[in-house]
Amino acid sequence: MSLVYQAGTLNTTALTVPNLYVQIAQPQPLGLTGASSSKLGIVGTAGWGPVGLPVPVGGMSDYLSAFGSKQNKTTDAGLAVNIAALQGASSFVVVRVTDGTDANATASLGGVTLSAVHTGAAGNSIVVTLTATGAGYGLAVSHPVLGAATYSGATWNILEAAVAQDLSALVTIHLPDAVPDPVPGSVTLSGGLDGGAPDTSAFLGKDDIIRTGMYALRGQGCAVATLHGVTDSASYSLQAAFGLGEGVYMVAASPAYDSVSNAVSVKAASGLDSSVVKLMFGDWIWWNDDVNGMMLVSPQAFAAGILSALSPEQSSLNKALSGIVGSQKAGLGGSSATYSTAELSTLFTAGIDVICNPAPGGTYWAVRCGHNTSSKATVNGDNYTRLTNYIASSLAGGMGAYVGQVVNDTLFSDIRSTLLGFLSSLLSQGILGVQNSELPYRVVCDSSNNPQSRTALGYVQADVAVRYQGINEKFVVNLQGGTSVTVTTASGSV
Repeated sequence: MSLVYQAGTLNTTALTVPNLYVQIAQPQPLGLTGASSSKLGIVGTAGWGPVGLPVPVGGMSDYLSAFGSKQNKTTDAGLAVNIAALQGASSFVVVRVTDGTDANATASLGGVTLSAVHTGAAGNSIVVTLTATGAGYGLAVSHPVLGAATYSGATWNILEAAVAQDLSALVTIHLPDAVPDPVPGSVTLSGGLDGGAPDTSAFLGKDDIIRTGMYALRGQGCAVATLHGVTDSASYSLQAAFGLGEGVYMVAASPAYDSVSNAVSVKAASGLDSSVVKLMFGDWIWWNDDVNGMMLVSPQAFAAGILSALSPEQSSLNKALSGIVGSQKAGLGGSSATYSTAELSTLFTAGIDVICNPAPGGTYWAVRCGHNTSSKATVNGDNYTRLTNYIASSLAGGMGAYVGQVVNDTLFSDIRSTLLGFLSSLLSQGILGVQNSELPYRVVCDSSNNPQSRTALGYVQADVAVRYQGINEKFVVNLQGGTSVTVTTASGSV
């Protein structure tokens, strides 16, 4: 009788019984899938939703269902989602923060207390209606933005259980010790509070067992993130540390109505010099919101949105931005004042970027430099940070399958094949590019960098070198004109 085994479970050198032994070998995982480079993390305020928890959002419709309507606040997460989505961003993780004085909306219906599931003023629009039906009672819960749901039951105990089982329920039912009989009626919840303006520490949060604020974005796969509306320079170093640890490109901003000299001095005093933080100058943007009207908003969401929408090898430099009516410097008309070359040079030399109009490509709003805050010219481009984080995250997400395997030439070959296949796919997609007919990558994983003295201790090393494509920042066109200029052309070129 033949026997079937999974490959690796049978010691074929110790067989004693004549028989047919079939070993099933699993396909080798030589392919490596790239990590997401478009997910945008947003930490901000809202009038509804869980506090301190990361919530995936695909766009404004998802946001409204999870966090309610946009608010007229510079820290509102809904504004950031709306602005970033207009730039092409399509994947978000939102973390709501409060100052701790927020409260749930409540109401009493027939001796039973009803409370909103989440804190915030949005809960004040929840209407709960109890009606008699042929089979008992129907409980309808509705909100103009958050949605509606209905439940049925003959007693308050049954209704309470039905609501508790609904993970998307808008209210919770609190029964007294002596549960009354249901009495038809309708109430609107009240007393819900958003609380005051959270300070910087609320946005940064805590990196404890229960993570909050910025730290709630840990492990969420965000490529770009922003603490929306936060301008406190004391937070810059903590944002940089988080970005380095998580492989996230943090987009920060200086205060509204900032001056060039002040922004440069404050940035220097903060000690910020990091390739994982992009600092936008405090020339805030006029935005005509469909709910709140004309608003002055932070440039963070515009920069973060365009970065999330771009492939990781791209720079935010000179990419047209949508939805901008004007800026503090340019005014609502968008053309009353522009930046001088000296002002731009001062900002860019200090590692501070700005959104302005015109851009190198014409009269439109765009990020003007495409740099992070690093003082090193080799790593201060958006493309360096984004592409480095993308490649590192991709390798971290797929190469772990080789841990625990036997070290031999086959393992070395499989590792090289996986890495070369991934890098080849980047080349074919234009994320990497050929220059001077040379491949932009090299992978070494063999006995030359894995001597037996190292492999005997359990170490295996793969050395990967990747050359990125540069960004055309300073385009020089040499023009020679005049009546005395001699022009020679090849035959047939005209």
